[in-house]
Amino acid sequence: MAHIHGPGVIRHIWITVPDSTPEGAFVLRDLVLRAYWDGEESPSVEVPLGDFFCNGFAARARVTSEPIVVAPTGGMNCYFPMPFRESARLTLTSEHAGDIEAVFFQIDYTEGDELTEDVGYFHAQWRRTHRSELGQDHVIVDGIQGSGTYVGTYVALTALGRFWWGEGEVKFYLDGDKALPTICGTGLEDYAGGAWAFQDQLTSDVEPEVFTFSAPYFGYPYRAVNDTTRRSPYATSMPTTHGLYRWHLADPIHFATDAKVTLQQIGHDGSALFERADDICTTAYWYQTAPHAPFPELPDAAARRPL
Repeated sequence: MAHIHGPGVIRHIWITVPDSTPEGAFVLRDLVLRAYWDGEESPSVEVPLGDFFCNGFAARARVTSEPIVVAPTGGMNCYFPMPFRESARLTLTSEHAGDIEAVFFQIDYTEGDELTEDVGYFHAQWRRTHRSELGQDHVIVDGIQGSGTYVGTYVALTALGRFWWGEGEVKFYLDGDKALPTICGTGLEDYAGGAWAFQDQLTSDVEPEVFTFSAPYFGYPYRAVNDTTRRSPYATSMPTTHGLYRWHLADPIHFATDAKVTLQQIGHDGSALFERADDICTTAYWYQTAPHAPFPELPDAAARRPL
């Protein structure tokens, strides 16, 4: 997509692709976006295209946030600044079963920027936990070594059981934390800026109204009911798939030596908390000094497909 000589800063990426072909409906998961800074061999960005733009499940969702905007109908925009000193290389790899009719994109950047030593490189990494063991936290990102700033999370969660799914705490282990994280949240919907399960009321007596929203720094832009048999007395129409994002731009999370971020899988059945085993896909966004630790191997297209 681009091979730019530096120093410089990528300021904006716009891209659009068809979301399906005759060979399948998972184009947004079958395409992989990668970015390489200053001639590095392993990518600093490696994320399925849709998830990078907060469009998980290979499905469209409108997003109106500070760094990511997805406008009608499928115009995907990124405004994360991406500095580089020697070179920047962006690639898009297709693992789709058939040909994709067209890929349209534009990359806007400045040249000759003066970058001081403390300016970090942009990173983004995708991970998935299929149905895990009970009590096992999903790892959003691990193995970050160096100094930097964590700036955002996108979560694409498929609820595999009944009842409310979003009581898990997002935990930030920073600078040598072991048993206890420096930052520990109160629940996934709280982390995404909402509250009370994104519903107007918690009751089994009436059908609750569930709200999606998109805001500058957080949002819950996507939900879909895939199996109505999973309705629960606690949240009678709780949808199966959920997309949430949270940007730490106004409240950046700094680390000096290392960082790890996890998400508990905890639910509520109306009377008590309980451990869950759902399908969770996440994208972590951060800046850090070079070099970065190699990423875990990205699962192949079949292993990335939504349930």
